[in-house]
Amino acid sequence: MRPDHQIPIFDCGEPLIEIPLELFAVESPHPYEKLGATYGEKSPYYLRESVIENLIQAQNYLDVLHPNWRIQIFDAYRPIAVQQFMVDYSFAQAVQDRGLAEVELSPNQRQEIWEAVYEIWAVPSWDEKTPPPHSTGAAVDVTLVDDAGQIINMGSPIDEMSGRSHPDYYANFDHQQGQKYHTHRQLLRDVMLQAGFQRNPREWWHFSIGDQMWAWLNNQSNPANPVTARYGRLV
Repeated sequence: MRPDHQIPIFDCGEPLIEIPLELFAVESPHPYEKLGATYGEKSPYYLRESVIENLIQAQNYLDVLHPNWRIQIFDAYRPIAVQQFMVDYSFAQAVQDRGLAEVELSPNQRQEIWEAVYEIWAVPSWDEKTPPPHSTGAAVDVTLVDDAGQIINMGSPIDEMSGRSHPDYYANFDHQQGQKYHTHRQLLRDVMLQAGFQRNPREWWHFSIGDQMWAWLNNQSNPANPVTARYGRLV
C-alpha cells in the first residue's frame, strides 16, 4: 500500500467532463488506444470539471513565460480496465526488453519485473479506498510543446520504467544537455504547481489535484493544515 492510500476520500461528486483540447496540444490517436486499450463511453481526454479549470490556469501561466508554448496532454482519465491493460502490457514489454520469455521466468525474475512495473504504474485496484490516481479523473500526464509545435525533450519518454523518470534525475548532471532536461522539467513543474497541482515524486510527467496523492503531498509540506481527497474512483 502506498502512503497516500491512508488519506480518506470524500468524493465531492463533481462531474467528469471533456477537456477543451483546442487549448492544449494533444497526441492523436491516443497512445494507449493505439496499443489496443478500450475506454468505453468516455475518452481518455476527460477530467473532473475543476481539474480542467486548474489545467487551463497552468496553460495561462505557461503562456506568460513562453508565449505560444502549449501543455501537451498525454493521458488523463483512465478507467480501471485500462489501468489493468497497461499494467499487463508493461509487464509483457519489460519481459521482452530483457530478452526473456514469461513462461520461463524464475520467481526472482518475475518479482523484479513486477517491482519495476509498479514503480511507474499504480495497482489497478477496485477497492474504493485505494483507487489508481487516473481512475479518479484528477490526474493528468503532460509534457510541453514549443512555439514551433515541437515536443520539448525531457530526457526520457513518458512511462519509461527507469530512474530517468524520476523528476530530479538530471538535477546534478554537469553536462549542458542534462541541465537543459532538468530546466524543462522544472518549467513544467512550476506552471503546474502554480495552478495548484502536485507532482508524483517518481514521475516527471504526472500531476494531480484533489486525489489521495495530491492530499498526501500537501500534508507532507503543511502538516498543520491537513486535507483529505475530494475525488475518488470512477469506473
